[in-house]
Amino acid sequence: MSETHADDKPAPRPQRGGGPFGGMSLPAEKSMNFTASGKRLLGKLRPERLWLMLVLALAVISVTFSVLGPRLLGEGTNLIFSGIVSKSLPSGSSQADVIAGLRASGNSTQADMLSGMTLTPGLGIDFAMLSTVLFWALALYVLSSVFSWMQAYVLNGVVQRTVYRLREEIEAKINHLPLSYFDKKPRGELLSRVTNDVDNISQSLQQSLSQVVTSLLTVIGVIVMMLILSPLLALIALVTVPLTLVITAFIAKRSQKLFVAQWANTGELNGQIEETFTGHALVKVFGRQKEVDARFKQKNDDLYEASFGAQFISGMIMPAMTFIGNLVYVAIAVVGGLQVASGAMQLGDVQAFIQYSRQFTQPLAQLGSMANLLQSGVASAERVFDLLDADEQSGDPDPAETPIVVHGRLVFENVSFRYTEDKPLIEELSLVAEPGQTIAIVGPTGAGKTTLVNLMMRFYEIDSGRILLDGVDVATMTRHDLRSRMGMVLQDTWLFGGTIRDNIAYGRPDATEQDILAAATATYVDRFVHSLPDGYDTVLDDQGNNVSAGEMQLLTIARAFLAKPSVLILDEATSSVDTRTEVLVQKAMGALRAERTSFVIAHRLSTIRDADLILVMESGRIVEQGNHVQLLAANGAYQALYAAQFAAPVADEV
Repeated sequence: MSETHADDKPAPRPQRGGGPFGGMSLPAEKSMNFTASGKRLLGKLRPERLWLMLVLALAVISVTFSVLGPRLLGEGTNLIFSGIVSKSLPSGSSQADVIAGLRASGNSTQADMLSGMTLTPGLGIDFAMLSTVLFWALALYVLSSVFSWMQAYVLNGVVQRTVYRLREEIEAKINHLPLSYFDKKPRGELLSRVTNDVDNISQSLQQSLSQVVTSLLTVIGVIVMMLILSPLLALIALVTVPLTLVITAFIAKRSQKLFVAQWANTGELNGQIEETFTGHALVKVFGRQKEVDARFKQKNDDLYEASFGAQFISGMIMPAMTFIGNLVYVAIAVVGGLQVASGAMQLGDVQAFIQYSRQFTQPLAQLGSMANLLQSGVASAERVFDLLDADEQSGDPDPAETPIVVHGRLVFENVSFRYTEDKPLIEELSLVAEPGQTIAIVGPTGAGKTTLVNLMMRFYEIDSGRILLDGVDVATMTRHDLRSRMGMVLQDTWLFGGTIRDNIAYGRPDATEQDILAAATATYVDRFVHSLPDGYDTVLDDQGNNVSAGEMQLLTIARAFLAKPSVLILDEATSSVDTRTEVLVQKAMGALRAERTSFVIAHRLSTIRDADLILVMESGRIVEQGNHVQLLAANGAYQALYAAQFAAPVADEV
């Protein structure tokens, strides 16, 4: 791992460990606004309005068929019970005669029960009618399942397209965020929002939308059927509605904060893991495995406690709903039995009502349990919205200017910049870099060297002054136009998963094979590539672990060579190569720098002796400038730096 400059750190990060060796604690997550975030999440479904209407229509048809099923089964029960009772009655008599005879003999209860039935004494069960009823009941349930499947299929497309657009929105947002945003956010935390939270949103929408729509329609349909069968029993069943709302609200209020904490801790744990894996070698070298394990255990425990609490509390909804449903079931069975005995209802109607009571309490319980899933999904949505609402970098000017003739002349006019309001870094800096010049920037750590080149690239916007490229203010150019004219080789190398050929051509996708080979040869990449089994087709992983650190740096230098920029920025670009290779690369860079303006940030002063101009920076200011000989003769800051590097080793040897 390469050591970074202090001035590479543009703003203080949230305290989270300082690499693998420090304490880790993120700022507390804000309490979420469930209603506002939930509405905003549902607003993401607006482009799917027509498909959602189709989902609703399919759900209405499916629920209608499902709700009619118990009514038909109740009619089947009536046919069976009436047939059995009719078979036991004397043939040839009428239902009225049988009832009158029962009343005359003092059996008024039986008479009342038979008065509520349709009987044909001596006939028995009408199997033809029973078969018809059962056939239609089966047909209704089959059709209900078919339309339910169609609803789920369409809804799946709706949700996946919505999440697809959300991911595109996140990707576009990330590309428009300023570099300072990423300086302040742990990488693992940001990755967790883009992956874990988006996946949780997808799962929550998929499950909750389907069940909420179906459950609400089922409740409405069942209430209608229950009112048709028995208003009295319907009133008993409706008592569960306010109880359900009160219990759900009571539990949801207490579990919401835990869901927010669950996903916040998930992000922190991911940040911890990513940080430790990135610095795995340092953890081993300094023997800090126990500390890292302890910190991981603490974060893992925090996540466990938040997740367990959220799931446990929200999980109480379903048992509570089931308990209420069982109480209603008992009440309906008792009152329904009395209704049958009094002749006010038939047995099949009570059976159908009991089925409806189950259909009624089950969706209510599902709606209650959906609070669990919805809270989790909305908690993730708020974290994603926090990313989407972050301040973007300023837009490109329209119309934008562009240099008419490209020479690479850079001028700083009274440039001032600070990362934080109370800490000035660069104040009133002026500088002229002529085409073809090689300008070296030296100074102690934290002097502002890397900040200077970051301002050239407009990674950060200056507070005052101007930076001109070939006479044009860079603030009036598009960022793409500006950066396409600049090449940058950093001390911290970056390669992506792909072939060596692809990595070299990254900055110039239209490069020919000859161009790639020429750049590789000029930067001495060609020397080690031929020792690899697949040559330029060797596939690198995203960490470049199958090549050495020096070879990785040579690849990034070759990438800059191939881009042929008018301004070249080298930030300790040879820090990872051996001395012999460095000499060769310096020669190659000499050829590359011809006709180009070059800025070289260097700590090893031996590498910049031949620079046309050397700038010595301290605390954001240029305190000395000149060539190597002039600055040594001045006996100032540069001479002190030079003596610190070369005189001390000599003294040690003596």
